[in-house]
Amino acid sequence: MTLNLKEMTTEEKLQAMEMLWDDLCRNIPESLSPQWHAEVLREREERINEGKEGFRDWEEAKERIRESVK
Repeated sequence: MTLNLKEMTTEEKLQAMEMLWDDLCRNIPESLSPQWHAEVLREREERINEGKEGFRDWEEAKERIRESVK
């Protein structure tokens, strides 16, 4: 399948992207997410449940990141 993107309107491009995304969401095989990722998520959930970690406000998190890369 070939799309002539130069001839498509922005609305047509967005509709095509939505159709692709919807199809991917319905048909993504479980194997696309590696096993290590599930383990990392499980470990993080455990630390949150144990009170060892928590959530940060997005603005605070961005500031911490900025400070760490200076």
